Amino acid sequence: MDLKRKLSRLSSAGPGSQARAPVNTVVAPVVETPAVEAPRVPSAEEAGTTTVAEVLVQALRKRLSMDGEGEPAVEVTPPENIPSAEVGRSSGLVDLREEARRRFAAKRGGIAEPGVPDPRVEALRQMLSFWAERQGTASARRAVEPVPEPRALPVEARSTPHGTVHVAEQVYSPEHRHGIAPVAAALDVEARLVAGLALHPELESVDFTRMLMLDTETTGLAGGTGTVPFLVGLGWFEGRSMRVQQLFLRRMGEEAPMLRLLAERMASSSCLVTYNGKSFDWPLLRTRFVLNRVPVPKELPHLDLLHCARRVFKHRGEGARLVHLESKVLGHHRVGDVDGSQIPELYFRFLRGTDGSELVPVLEHNQKDILLLAALMGDLVRRFQSEGTEHQDPRDLLGFAQVAERAGDAERALTFAKAAAESGGPVGIEALVLASRLCRRAGDCETAVAHLQRALTFAKPGQGAVLHLSLTKLYEHSLKDLPRALYHARLAAPVEVPADHQLRLERLERRLSRQGA
Repeated sequence: MDLKRKLSRLSSAGPGSQARAPVNTVVAPVVETPAVEAPRVPSAEEAGTTTVAEVLVQALRKRLSMDGEGEPAVEVTPPENIPSAEVGRSSGLVDLREEARRRFAAKRGGIAEPGVPDPRVEALRQMLSFWAERQGTASARRAVEPVPEPRALPVEARSTPHGTVHVAEQVYSPEHRHGIAPVAAALDVEARLVAGLALHPELESVDFTRMLMLDTETTGLAGGTGTVPFLVGLGWFEGRSMRVQQLFLRRMGEEAPMLRLLAERMASSSCLVTYNGKSFDWPLLRTRFVLNRVPVPKELPHLDLLHCARRVFKHRGEGARLVHLESKVLGHHRVGDVDGSQIPELYFRFLRGTDGSELVPVLEHNQKDILLLAALMGDLVRRFQSEGTEHQDPRDLLGFAQVAERAGDAERALTFAKAAAESGGPVGIEALVLASRLCRRAGDCETAVAHLQRALTFAKPGQGAVLHLSLTKLYEHSLKDLPRALYHARLAAPVEVPADHQLRLERLERRLSRQGA
């Protein structure tokens, strides 16, 4: 109950009385106080000639003197020489209200009186001190990794006839290896094999000593006009050494000089070597040429290693991500490499004013991708030469066999298929079916049948129906051995439509009956 209501009650004569004491009206400011029970106020008869201010002070003093022994806890003196109209603004009453509020809060919250130590507070302090000591001891025992110091962005501004371009460059010696593969092995490839591996006849006339490796880092993967390649990585050979040059976009709107420098490099190159560059990197760069009103350079023959890798390594069932092939095929494991999904955000931070040290791992990531392109190309072509097949993964051998078959190189395909068949299992069965198909095309049906018969030895129960169907066709149409054809036809029922299967059996039985007649 606030003070104004208390004062209004004091102006009455008390319970049961009809008369009112002549009192002066006291106006007090409205103050929010805790909801406490109003103290008993003496009536006018009890107060006698006591003024309203004195009555109020006595009532509050009685309320505040609850210390257990009847003595007032706070000495309160009625204000002197203060008109009754000014009681509400009296400093004495204000002090009393503040003291009442403090004591009420202390009792409700269990807070000890000032100067008296609270045992709970002391216990809490001791517990915090104990845990702080333990935490400090544990931190001293625990080895703390040093925070890496910021590194400057390794790019330099170069003046060109087209404007300033920020470039990072590094040259790798002919002995440099990326994993198990020497980078310079890309210079030793045979154009005919590259064309067969890529299923791209146009590459047969390319001089691969002047090839240009290309990889970009962009502000996103969505493509279109909103995606900007802020880092263009280029790699080419000078002798047998490889030079990696990275063109960096310091700020938006300065692409034109960078694109013109890229166009000059492309003009002196014989072809592009990328990984998913046909679908992403080159279309994106071509769009940037158009948007910046820079003439689009003449398109070069394009070797996209992603397509080659998908065809060769598809039987591994592990995908064809570039970093995955780097570790599984070339044996190179990156340590501390930046996650590709974080690269756009790191560049945006740089544009917002960071010192650029966060982009150093991005440049290193791009540099390794360029080296990987050369190393992977050289390794793939070397293995496609069908040398040392005994040391290769049978799944890769089967992939090479299928690529060679599509390229029209039957001899190379048969070599890889026979090597893959040695592993047995599903890979061996598929390799023998391919070998049988190649022999049948070459007119060697006896060998074709032999490969299928061998494949049946690898098949599990219920898995040889397709093989039996192939043997049926070979015996019926090529070898004219109808009894064997009928035998295998009956075992091929699970893979044929029932009506077609029945027609096949009836045809073979009729032909056999005519031969017997």
